[in-house]
Order: sequence, then C-alpha cells, then structure tokens
Amino acid sequence: MKILVADDEPIFRRLACSALDKLGHELVEAFDGTEAWARLEGADPPQLAILDWLMPNVSGLDVCRKVHELAMPAPPYLIVVTARDRPEDIVVGLDAGADDYLTKPYNPAELRARVQVGVRILSLRQHLAERVRALEEALAQVKRLQGLLPMCAWCRKIRNDQNYWQSVEQYVGEHADVRFTHGICPECRKKAMGS
Repeated sequence: MKILVADDEPIFRRLACSALDKLGHELVEAFDGTEAWARLEGADPPQLAILDWLMPNVSGLDVCRKVHELAMPAPPYLIVVTARDRPEDIVVGLDAGADDYLTKPYNPAELRARVQVGVRILSLRQHLAERVRALEEALAQVKRLQGLLPMCAWCRKIRNDQNYWQSVEQYVGEHADVRFTHGICPECRKKAMGS
C-alpha cells in the first residue's frame, strides 16, 4: 500500500518512515501541506496519509478538509499527527476529516499499530464497495427480468439486447441464476399419448 508521510520537520518524517519501513509499504514523503495535497489529488494517490497538523502553506487539517470536499470515490485514510493533545484539539482534528489522531512525540510501535488499523479499514471499505457493486448488478438483472420481454407469438423465443432471438431457457439462464430441468405437464402428456 502507498502511504504518504507529510511533515515539515525532516526528523519526524524520518522517524515515521523508519517505523513504517518494517511493514513493507511504499512510502512517499511531502515536506508541506501543498505537496501533500498535490500527491493526494494526483494520479495514483496514496491510500493512507500521515499529516502533520502545522505545516507551511496548507495545514494537515486543511488537507483533510480538501479531501472530504473533493468527495473522492475511494478517499484515503487520514492520520493527523501533532503536539496538540488537548481534548478540544483532538475534536477539531477529527471534525476536519481525520480518521485518526496521534500526538507527538509518539511511539513508533503505536504509529505502526494505527497504520495497521487504517489498512484494515481500507480493506473493509474496498470489500464493501465490491459487494455494493455486485448487489447493484444483481438488482439491475432483476429489474431487467421484471420488465417486458419481447417474445415471438409463434415459437416463444425471446429477443435479447443484441436483437438476437433465443429460447426462453437460454435467455433466463444467462440473466438469472437458474437451471432448467425438463419434464412434461399432464396436458401435454395427454396430447402426446393421443388420449
């Protein structure tokens, strides 16, 4: 996973990168909020970002707000890191859109643990998005099956979306999770037996 470490203090960038290097993620650095925002809105953005609250030009909280204003389809998991540790500061950070909050100086093991939580949450988000897509596709199929089907009055074939005529069994089998078994109804049996 690509992780952004944005801090204007080189020592804290190095500390974070050193702590996270053991997890095997791809780490990218930014020295201020402007560069952090450029990386997050650019091509192939990081899925997780560790943002210092106070950075030149654009603060970490401003970056959080911009991410949420942009309403990205797959927003990054945002961890704000700062020396501010008052409860009201934590509330301000989370209200700005941060997913997590860590106070400096932090323990490298705690940073790793919080990043791992972020990775799990991102994985769950992706799994949920895939399930929603599958459900939407299934719902679309159900709606198609509930709509009008063009059927030949003589041979009972159905015209599909490509203007090709096919048997009812083939059409329904392609559009629903259905398998057909064939038998003979009593009325047809009588006709076939001549009685």
